[in-house]
Amino acid sequence: MYRFLLSRQWVILTLIGLALIPGMIKLGFWQLHRHESRVAHNELISSSLSAPPVPFERLSGVEGGPAEDDQFRTAKASGRYDREHEVVVRQRTGADQKSIGYFVVTPLIQSDGNAVLVNRGWIEADGDLTEFPDVPAPPRGEVTVTGRVMVSETSEASGIKDKPGLPPRQVMLINSQQQANALGGPVRSGYLQLTATDPEPSARQPERIPEPDHSSIGPHMAYAIQWWLFAAAVPVGWAVL
Repeated sequence: MYRFLLSRQWVILTLIGLALIPGMIKLGFWQLHRHESRVAHNELISSSLSAPPVPFERLSGVEGGPAEDDQFRTAKASGRYDREHEVVVRQRTGADQKSIGYFVVTPLIQSDGNAVLVNRGWIEADGDLTEFPDVPAPPRGEVTVTGRVMVSETSEASGIKDKPGLPPRQVMLINSQQQANALGGPVRSGYLQLTATDPEPSARQPERIPEPDHSSIGPHMAYAIQWWLFAAAVPVGWAVL
């Protein structure tokens, strides 16, 4: 009755089905691992954001740091802004994730002579991208800044390619080593993403960067279940055929 299963057509169909099942199961576990990684990443961000602020120098030094696990931790630093060595970071989006502009990065010179890079926020790009934009001035005098700890950006990690020959004081990446070379002095590794300043400036300032989204877990679990359902459907479909 079932001798037709030994025909060439059915042997090939059966082998294809047997090959698809482990592949679909593996794809399901791959999506599951992506889901677990996303959940762990969100939990790390949440715990870092809720942790009490610490001095930035505890997390970062001139020779290295901060650690990946310290990213998004709230930290404080005190000093005076060095506007002469302020730079803007090209091709960055605002809070609406649509408008293209610049991040404004200003060194904060501490009492020990070390600089801390502070991403003061976002400004919209004007018409002439070859000129340094009109950047709101940072507060004068001694200030204490609070911000989220960030590791230096690299082309490999960010996917943003550094470009030679940019206009003066314009960069593609926020990189402390790169800025140390331009500043000609010691710069603590990483940077602070500004959230508050004491005293708060009265003049207009760049638009501050919102905290990262750590609530969404993405569709990976749904994709994992879909792949496993597909794997289960293969023998059912074979039997029905």
